[in-house]
Amino acid sequence: MRSKLLALATMLPLSTLWAAEEAAAEAAEAAPTLDVGNTAWVLTATALVMFMTPAGLALFYGGMARSKNLLNTIAMSVMGYIVASIVWVVCGYTLAFGTDISGVIGFDSFFLSGIKVTDLWATGNIPVLLFAAFQMTFAGITVALASGAVIERLKFSTWIVFAALWIIACYAPIAHWVWGGGFLSADGVLDFAGGTVVHINAGVAGLVMALMLGKRSDYGKAMFPSSVTLTVLGASMLWFGWFGFNAGSELGADGIAASAFLVTNTAAAVAAFSWMLVEYVTYKKFTLLGIASGIVAGLVAITPAAGFVDTTGALVIGVVAGIVAFYGVNGLKKALKYDDSLDAFGIHGVAGIWGAIATGIFANPEVNELGTGLLYGNAGQVLVQVEGVVVTIIYTAIVTAVVFKIASILTGGARVSAEAESQGLDEVEHGEKAFNLR
Repeated sequence: MRSKLLALATMLPLSTLWAAEEAAAEAAEAAPTLDVGNTAWVLTATALVMFMTPAGLALFYGGMARSKNLLNTIAMSVMGYIVASIVWVVCGYTLAFGTDISGVIGFDSFFLSGIKVTDLWATGNIPVLLFAAFQMTFAGITVALASGAVIERLKFSTWIVFAALWIIACYAPIAHWVWGGGFLSADGVLDFAGGTVVHINAGVAGLVMALMLGKRSDYGKAMFPSSVTLTVLGASMLWFGWFGFNAGSELGADGIAASAFLVTNTAAAVAAFSWMLVEYVTYKKFTLLGIASGIVAGLVAITPAAGFVDTTGALVIGVVAGIVAFYGVNGLKKALKYDDSLDAFGIHGVAGIWGAIATGIFANPEVNELGTGLLYGNAGQVLVQVEGVVVTIIYTAIVTAVVFKIASILTGGARVSAEAESQGLDEVEHGEKAFNLR
């Protein structure tokens, strides 16, 4: 009826108006529209990933530190997230996800200017501002993870300056290369939720800082964690938040997100079990610290593969993750004699490297058509994954060394005094104690 009335009013042929209406309807269908379900899920996932840093990681690391440094260790995770939150909205997001410049970096504008509340991300159904917030939480946990390598001897002021500069110079470019349309993405590197961008990046950064800062003055002597209870609680919080980390990276509430959720849980569980068994064979003890470390190792290893592998792949990835991370902590560190305080490289670096390569082996196109691995006829994917690993290691090592040196100069040296190290950084740096026992 509407078309007939318009035809009479405009004296146009009825067929012309029908064609125009059909074209308008097709255009309306093609135009991106916000998906309420996907938006609700990614909002939830963002909150889960945020929870991982100032709560989960802070307690996981804090419990492993000695009691005189417990608050300082927690503060480094909390401050890492705070600094990332500020830097990300100022320039981090645009460097990572802005308009691509030669496959190396992105840029649109500072302070998220130009992004409207109605703008939708490239997937077409969640707000750009939500995507920016989700990615901000990844930047926060990445820099906080690196802090585990240098606790008990690094100035807090140096850490603040380093965190800001490192997110700009190291994290944002690698995020762009892999997720923002950069050259590693163009080469076909698969990283569903952060094997290269987060874990290898953080692990290598932590190792470089630890080598530059030097060993703790009493390194080699017995050092007991302040609270294994806090560490296990922190690991459990990380496990809980990791569902947002991995399943949320699908940016939608669909079958791939559900699969990522399941394989994440599977890999964490089996890695904890394999670490526990290897530890028992080696030391004849089932330690809760080892179980908690195994959980995190499994979560790390499955992260790049979460949206590409099935449960069988997750089981293998998890079993190997527990074993290689145990070696990274109890073998590699002792053999090379570096002081990675809380095993940022031993767990995140080593398990992250394994997970990134394993993605190229186990990626199943029946799970996600975007990824086909060695076992499904694409041997070349393993080489592509190795490329991503090597590029990340080299770039992170070089840039971290430069940024750490700059931060050290700007703060009058990175290392606390021998007296402060002996007294403990809780009192010296913060004027507080974790436990005031009367």
